Amino acid sequence: MPTEAQMKNAMQSYIDAFNRNDLDAVVALYSDDATVEDPYGTPAKSGKVQIEAFYRASMAYGSVLRLSAPIRASHGDAAAMAFDAVVTTPQGEGRVKVIDVMTFTEEGLINSMRAYFGPGDIEMPELT
Repeated sequence: MPTEAQMKNAMQSYIDAFNRNDLDAVVALYSDDATVEDPYGTPAKSGKVQIEAFYRASMAYGSVLRLSAPIRASHGDAAAMAFDAVVTTPQGEGRVKVIDVMTFTEEGLINSMRAYFGPGDIEMPELT
């Protein structure tokens, strides 16, 4: 089972790599057969090829991820983090309030990621 430190470090590395727009570093955090459901309730992206395509598109928006609470681990193989995905538009700053829950392999790689947010968690500036 991954340690608490491995899971927290992987999630912090995820935030840091995303904010650097380092696609390769984000994808390297995932196991080969990992899944991503972002947002939860949409079809899962499976395997590194689909996960890479998903993050390439996500990073194109220029979002920055800002933790809104400390990363939380568990007594098992999962951890969670609450953050805001912040994007700057010509009309102002927009944000999506997200909670990611990730499970991990024995080696500490991300095995699954589910992003939880709904329509009410999306705050975008008014278009003028």
